[in-house]
Amino acid sequence: MSDRQVHSIEIAGVKRDLPLFEIKPGLKIAILNILGDTELVQACARELAQKLQKVEYDILVTAEAKSIPLAYALSVETKKPYVVLRKTYKPYMGDALKAETLSITTGQPQVLILDQKDREIIRNKKVVIVDDVISTGSTLQGMRMILEKANSSIAAETAILTEGDRAQWENIISLGHLPLFTE
Repeated sequence: MSDRQVHSIEIAGVKRDLPLFEIKPGLKIAILNILGDTELVQACARELAQKLQKVEYDILVTAEAKSIPLAYALSVETKKPYVVLRKTYKPYMGDALKAETLSITTGQPQVLILDQKDREIIRNKKVVIVDDVISTGSTLQGMRMILEKANSSIAAETAILTEGDRAQWENIISLGHLPLFTE
């Protein structure tokens, strides 16, 4: 039995206890890790697909890594393809587009990379950005920068959860909101 504090939440009809993680003295966030949680991923994909029914778009775009299962499941639900922005450049990626962001969970800069092959796929397309949790918006901003460079338009931005200042995320299509935990 762990002494770690948790925040209990129900998302798309599925209950989970999210562990609290201190990101700086006196400030904790609830961590949603959907990797391996097929029940939650499928439930969230179904509910997000419903919320996206009236949005006109061509393709889903997400950032590596935790939201990949959600993008895949949402792709299956919506019958729309998806593209993953990578965090490490590989030689096969060719003439890739890059944007740098700052991760709240690692506190380190991270790079988002759009592979040349995927660059062709999303050019002049309407995209829906998919993320697991939008906290500071830094990853979201990096995705926006890459999509602008790729001549794509953003039809909608979606996440399982938003976190922090709720008013900042009022245009995000989400299934819930997490507070910040201060001591």
